[in-house]
Amino acid sequence: MFNKEEKTVSRPGTAETIIGPSIKVKGDFHGDGDIIIEGEVEGEVTTKSHLEVGSKASILANISAKSAKIAGKIKGDVKVKGYLELLNSANISGNIEATEISIEKGARIDGNLKMSQTHH
Repeated sequence: MFNKEEKTVSRPGTAETIIGPSIKVKGDFHGDGDIIIEGEVEGEVTTKSHLEVGSKASILANISAKSAKIAGKIKGDVKVKGYLELLNSANISGNIEATEISIEKGARIDGNLKMSQTHH
């Protein structure tokens, strides 16, 4: 059922909103809960929780989240208050701001990276 190459959700069943692989959304997307994007989104994406972008997903907009795991393509700025994980299939054209970040070999970034201070 699942291809071993596919990046699967780290916490299945906890997402408030899931945009499936065949879905194309135009417009701004704001939420408080976890969001998983596997399809295409054209418009700002903001959540106060975790954002996960699948390997086949495409986002054309700025995104903002508390934490994020990105495997897909983003054209826009990425702002994460906490931990940002970029998988090897991630392709970001835009500036990135995060408190903590990990970048797998193979991930592509075309933009500036700014590490913000932690607020303890």
